[in-house]
Amino acid sequence: MRYGLVLYLAGSVMALALLIKAPAIRRGWDQPIMRAVCALLVVGVLLTFLAAPPSLAAVNELTGVVNFAAPLVYGVLTAFSGASVVLILHWSGRPGAGLRRATRLTVGAFGTVTVLIAVLFAVGDAPVERLRDLDTYYANTPWLREMIVCYLLAHTVGSTALSVLSLKWMLRVDRALRPLRTGLALLMLGGVLDLGYLIAKWAAVGARWAGRDWDVLSTDVAPPLASAAALLVGSGFVVPVLGGSSAWRDLSQYRRLRPLWKALRGFAPRSVTTVPLTWWSAPAIRLVHRESVIADGLLALAAWCDPAVRSAALEAARGQGLDAEGAAVVADAAMLAAACRARAAAEREDGTATGPADPAPPPPLGCHPLAALARAFRTSPVVAAARSGALAPPGG
Repeated sequence: MRYGLVLYLAGSVMALALLIKAPAIRRGWDQPIMRAVCALLVVGVLLTFLAAPPSLAAVNELTGVVNFAAPLVYGVLTAFSGASVVLILHWSGRPGAGLRRATRLTVGAFGTVTVLIAVLFAVGDAPVERLRDLDTYYANTPWLREMIVCYLLAHTVGSTALSVLSLKWMLRVDRALRPLRTGLALLMLGGVLDLGYLIAKWAAVGARWAGRDWDVLSTDVAPPLASAAALLVGSGFVVPVLGGSSAWRDLSQYRRLRPLWKALRGFAPRSVTTVPLTWWSAPAIRLVHRESVIADGLLALAAWCDPAVRSAALEAARGQGLDAEGAAVVADAAMLAAACRARAAAEREDGTATGPADPAPPPPLGCHPLAALARAFRTSPVVAAARSGALAPPGG
């Protein structure tokens, strides 16, 4: 039952992606890649829900045909393998003519196998319902044996192609496209686990052909591998879909700004009104709120920024091997961290924060993205030293 729950979870993930992507698919239906995405997600949702043991029993009962769920799942699985390969081919960005030929060949090959599975089941004889071990139970039954071989061969080809193509294009895709690279990595891992599932299935069926009983590989080893593979593959196709959305980008930027927001949020004037937030506020509203708090904090700390701290931080950052741009970001972040420390200390001493008598000019932060400053706040040891006071210049 637990394997069924994982499959239902994987199906729910794909269904969520399909709902989110539906408007874009509808607008771009004339684009082949959109049709490939739609086909993959629809077939994936159908497969993961049908393959769960409770669904197998329900299909058999509803149709009144013993083991009818087996060729149905095998056919949908073959279609999913073909759809996966087609989508990977579209992601690869190969020339249009070559892509069309490869797509037609893939659809034709996997479509033929899907029809063949149905025909072989129709001419075969499977009178005993088997929900977990049909592969091994009917491994030596005429026509059903051939049906099992067809689905295993097609699935092996599909999983191998998915793993190899995912690895190939992950190594070639631009590193800036992180959602796509993450999705390809998940697809590759899912494909590898799926190959483990197929090895267990092939071994169990082959053992039956040799007169041995290795059914445990099919009934106990293969299912958890298949469930984990389904979840990874589903996530692999979902991450690029969600990762390319504006809501996801806003949420990612919102999370990246947290270290900087956490350091500056206490210094903004209390009279300043920021964007109101509720628990249901959209990521875009949350991002605007966080950016406004950071902007108010930067203005409030301008008088506390010490150029001498920045110079010391710049020298320390260059000494760590950072390039000019990276060192400048660390230096500005260190100056802000020291300013936070100085102002907080002044507030603890006398409850005021009027700033030094001879204030420094506002920090030159306009040329650096806030996300870069936030990353330096989180990771740079130079900024950590400025925050603790170890980087402060003599007499500072």
